[in-house]
Amino acid sequence: MQIQKRIVFPFTALLGQEKMKKALLLNAINPRLGGVLIRGEKGTAKSTAVRSMAGLLPAVPVVTGCVYRCDPFQPGKLCVDCRAAYEGKSLLFTRQRVPVVDLPVSATEDRVVGSLDFEHAVKIGGRRFEPGLLARANRGILYVDEINLLDDHIVDLLLDAAALGINFVEREGISYSHPAEFILVGTMNPEEGELRPQLLDRFGLCVQIEGETEPAVRVEIIKRREAFDQDPLCFLEKWAGEEKRLRLKIVAAQERLTKITIAPELEELVTRICTEALVAGHRADLVMTACARTLAAFYGRPEVYESDVQEAATYVLPHRRREASPPQQEQEPPEPERPNDPEEPDELENEQDQEQAREQQAVQSHEQPKDQKNEQEKKEEQDRHPPEASPSGTPEIVFAVGEPFPVRRLSYKVKDMLRRGSGRRSRGRTATKSGRYVRSTMRWERQDLAFDATLRAAAPYQQGRKRDGVTVVIERGDLREKVREKRVGNFLLFVVDASGSMGARQRMVEAKGAILSLLLDAYQKRDKVGMVAFRGEQAEVILPPTNSVERAQRLLEDLPTGGRTPLSAGLLKSHEVAKTHLYKDPDIRPLLVVISDGKANVSMGKERPLAEVAHAAGIIREEEEVKSLVVDVENSGLLSFGLAQQLAAMLDAEYFKLEDLKADRLVEAVHGVLDV
Repeated sequence: MQIQKRIVFPFTALLGQEKMKKALLLNAINPRLGGVLIRGEKGTAKSTAVRSMAGLLPAVPVVTGCVYRCDPFQPGKLCVDCRAAYEGKSLLFTRQRVPVVDLPVSATEDRVVGSLDFEHAVKIGGRRFEPGLLARANRGILYVDEINLLDDHIVDLLLDAAALGINFVEREGISYSHPAEFILVGTMNPEEGELRPQLLDRFGLCVQIEGETEPAVRVEIIKRREAFDQDPLCFLEKWAGEEKRLRLKIVAAQERLTKITIAPELEELVTRICTEALVAGHRADLVMTACARTLAAFYGRPEVYESDVQEAATYVLPHRRREASPPQQEQEPPEPERPNDPEEPDELENEQDQEQAREQQAVQSHEQPKDQKNEQEKKEEQDRHPPEASPSGTPEIVFAVGEPFPVRRLSYKVKDMLRRGSGRRSRGRTATKSGRYVRSTMRWERQDLAFDATLRAAAPYQQGRKRDGVTVVIERGDLREKVREKRVGNFLLFVVDASGSMGARQRMVEAKGAILSLLLDAYQKRDKVGMVAFRGEQAEVILPPTNSVERAQRLLEDLPTGGRTPLSAGLLKSHEVAKTHLYKDPDIRPLLVVISDGKANVSMGKERPLAEVAHAAGIIREEEEVKSLVVDVENSGLLSFGLAQQLAAMLDAEYFKLEDLKADRLVEAVHGVLDV
């Protein structure tokens, strides 16, 4: 039976997306660039471009009968079988087209790297390696759609093999290695979640693409696609000349690549650009130099020009560039705080903090750009209508929300924990038979049989288990059970001190900006969020558990600041919200992010404020499902009470100071607590 050859859309007929097409061509010319990550919306011709590029590339020589498609003219890169047959003699070879191997998101580790050959084990009784997808992709293209949804350990395997050019396998009693040189192409939609920064850096090039917006271009795309669908062969013939010209250009660039030179001053330019981009490590410098050489070869030049270096930076740095830390502002010498009892109300301190906050808010409003009309209108409204007083008589101020920022991926993978639910950020074991089969275990509890692993475990012993009428004899010790994982959501509960002391030195502005950034990230990952604010005499739930980031943002913008600090009320209210949510969804663990200076000065009952806080913290600490993080907003001065640090100890929580925890580091703090 003959398999019909798949006809793909010609590469040169693709309209638009020039940067994506060039990134693919650069990897075709120089596979050692490390692949390309394509980030963009669905329906932007990502898959079509990858498959059509494979049809564009010239056929390569392949050792006849070799499953790894070894190059007969590269003795140092032969597999074990080809090396044994070589012994200085010429190997028979044929020419084959460059393959495109799809790696599905559901692929397991044994399917990717290879595993035990079951048929050989049953018939012969010995162990032999059965190649996986990496073997098929050798000297070809490995395409991973939605790579950000792939298991992290599978991505690690892919990137290691791509960097080394060799796949090392140590599993099921097998120790084997084979060549695995391929062009790794990953595509992703950023709205579905990001890759870890460590994995992003391993991709050589990265491009961001969007759909075409020009009406004429979109119409032409429709016409070309319709013409291809109606008569593919005629359409291919029409573009055959363009395909041949580009194919010859690729071959010429490959031959020219090893002769390309780069001047020392351009190498210094590469390092200067990478340094200014604040990249981590030296991989960016190496890849940018290689990319500049490849661009020079593509353009038919004998040496690298400065324009090649500048263009290479647009491919190499987008996913590696880091933002500079904000400059440290000179702080005025702190005024000594009054050594009064921290448990008693400190009205003078609150009034000073509020006056300073109002001054800073006025300066900030004056310095804002003219196009920020909403903030200006709020300022004018406050001038016309003075702030209303809180129940304690202290005026309340509504501070602006700080500028949101892209947050790092917050992983929440709980080891050996059975979880249910839905979401995108975290992965956890599921107690049901739903979810993706990721590996097998020898435990036999839920009777979710891992048939493949069970057969592999029993296969080597079949010669000694002969039974009449039974082809494969399986004993209880061979049984393996499936371990399943699924993506689940999380619940971030912000416990915010909205008392008067939060108004000083833009504490609330920074806190609101960080909270908004985490809210946006939580929305993308389908997490639930909530917020409890405490000020005056009580605490209230200003945002019940929700997935609506719009609602959360509106409430955050309108959150007033002022009054005294009922810290115990805030802790008990957050415990109540967390417990209620656990009753509704017992397979989720809330994280309480407490943002306060710890200076409680209001009691709910007859106990002193700090004693009541200790009691409330003890209640939360006893809840094993609830984890906490405390952010200390107390300014460093001559006299520091350290009450937030004591609160963290009472909660058995992670502790961070605000001056060491700017907006970009708050996410790292949350990550450190969740990544268990």
